[in-house]
This record gives sequence, C-alpha cells and structure tokens, in this order.
Amino acid sequence: MAKEWKDARGIPVTTTPTFEGQPIKEYLGIVTGEVIVGANVFRDMFANIRDIVGGRSGSYERILADARNQAIEELQAESASRGGNGVVGVDLDYEVIGKTGSMLMVSASGTAVKI
Repeated sequence: MAKEWKDARGIPVTTTPTFEGQPIKEYLGIVTGEVIVGANVFRDMFANIRDIVGGRSGSYERILADARNQAIEELQAESASRGGNGVVGVDLDYEVIGKTGSMLMVSASGTAVKI
C-alpha cells in the first residue's frame, strides 16, 4: 500500500500514479517543494561521537524528517495554488550540498491533480 501524507488542508500526496478508488479529473502540471537545511556544529560533533560508539543519530533523523515534511507541505501548497486537491507520482530526493557538505537539500516533486 502506498504511503499518503495529508496537511491541514487535507491535500493527499502519494508516490503512486493514482489514488485508489478516486479517479483523476484533471492534471494540473508538475509541482515542487525544496528545503535546504544547515547542520549545526555541535550536533555534528555529537553525531560523530555517536558514529564512533555506534547507534543512530536522533538529531539528524529529526532534521531529515522535518525537512522532508516541509518539502511535502510546499508541494501541497503549490498544488492548492493551482486549484489542485491532490498530488500523485511524488518523488523525494536528498542531496548534500555546500563546499564542506554541511547542508542538506530535500526536494519533492509530483503532479498536481483534481480528484
């Protein structure tokens, strides 16, 4: 089963090309959401310690989850601004950027639709 997200406006978002049981009435074009976050020096230091002793880095996981949610919210907002009430075919991409790789970019793209 595909994972769907909904924001406060109730705009469903899915990685699949359709919403099960809901015909798509109109395709409104590609929508995107991008978020770039910087890493905190102290958080990096503690993450490096965690890497040495083992375990997961909860602080990085929270940052990643927040960035992903923000990118999806931007995607939903762009769909709504075009008159859409859903987004299908969502793709999430993650990229480390910056000269020292100290920034993370999360981008979400999909197709705005009316269902």
